[in-house]
Amino acid sequence: MRVFVLLFNARTENEGIHTVKLGDRNVVLMFESEDDATRFSLLLEAQDFATAAIEAFEVEEIEEFCQSANYECKLIEEGTLIIPPETNLEQTDWQVDTPPTLAPETSTSDLSTSELDAIRRRLEGLL
Repeated sequence: MRVFVLLFNARTENEGIHTVKLGDRNVVLMFESEDDATRFSLLLEAQDFATAAIEAFEVEEIEEFCQSANYECKLIEEGTLIIPPETNLEQTDWQVDTPPTLAPETSTSDLSTSELDAIRRRLEGLL
């Protein structure tokens, strides 16, 4: 069965998979539906989280990865609305790749406001 997970810096040396911390365990969310994974990713972006790529994998591949990394995995059935936790980790195991062409005089507050507005419009379109 094919599932969808959220990856950061996909297909780079600095790739990271999104997990939710439940107690002392990291849990990888495996979405049955690409639309549900996209919706969850947009909700993360609205919380100022880095943009994630939605990638398809066979469920067995994710289960093997989780076992080797001492993670757990949870299948999110199609149509299930999952809301991200209100808090994010301050320190991740991966670093956000920033484009080298970003000019130092660019106002990050203007960018984040316009990006946030665009994300809000996309989220409203999903409802």
